[in-house]
Amino acid sequence: MYEPKLICAALEQLFLPAADKSLLAGLRITITAGPTREAIDPVRFISNHSSGKMGYAIAAAAVALGAKVRLISGPLASPLPLPAAITPIMVTSATEMLNAVLADVGDIFIATAAVADYRPLAPATHKMKRDANGMNLTLTPNPDIVATVAALASPPFCVAFAAETEALKDYARQKFIAKKVNLIAANLVGGLEGGFNRDENSLWLFWGSGELQLPLMPKPQLALALLQQIALLYYPS
Repeated sequence: MYEPKLICAALEQLFLPAADKSLLAGLRITITAGPTREAIDPVRFISNHSSGKMGYAIAAAAVALGAKVRLISGPLASPLPLPAAITPIMVTSATEMLNAVLADVGDIFIATAAVADYRPLAPATHKMKRDANGMNLTLTPNPDIVATVAALASPPFCVAFAAETEALKDYARQKFIAKKVNLIAANLVGGLEGGFNRDENSLWLFWGSGELQLPLMPKPQLALALLQQIALLYYPS
């Protein structure tokens, strides 16, 4: 039996604020969620604090709005609820995540995953033993999944996420320009509210001609608000 907290989280998806249930009907949406893990050796890895909650909430809300969803998930510390319509594609590394995304990127790509920027250049095949003198790792950049998708000959509508600890709006706008995406959703992490491993979050959204702040709210409701803005941009009046 699932833990009570997990059951409650699933029930939350049944009580999302009223919205057009056909808002995203007919659209194929690919979403990445959670962290990636980059092996140092068979025991250790490089990763981050992403829980996957935001990405999973977006996937559930997208299904509720009529979309066909492919959810590509990194490894999670604990299971998260999903509608029966979604079977997540589980991956471990950034390279595996990129390959899964490119297999069928869809009409809209929402890159929620916190992908490790670097990986060890030469992971050890056996457990590395403790050395009192320390250990040096040579790291190499991981593929930039968002930039790769945005640079495709026929790219989907691309939504990137930016997790920052300071100068949120400045860094988000820089990333928006550098990645050449349609929309960027930025949030502060490392503080007392929102961000990694929490049930609430807030976002600043930036696109070519505007910006919008989505205040602190439960992630299922925030996911719905984000998708409604994406729909407005995808289907301009």
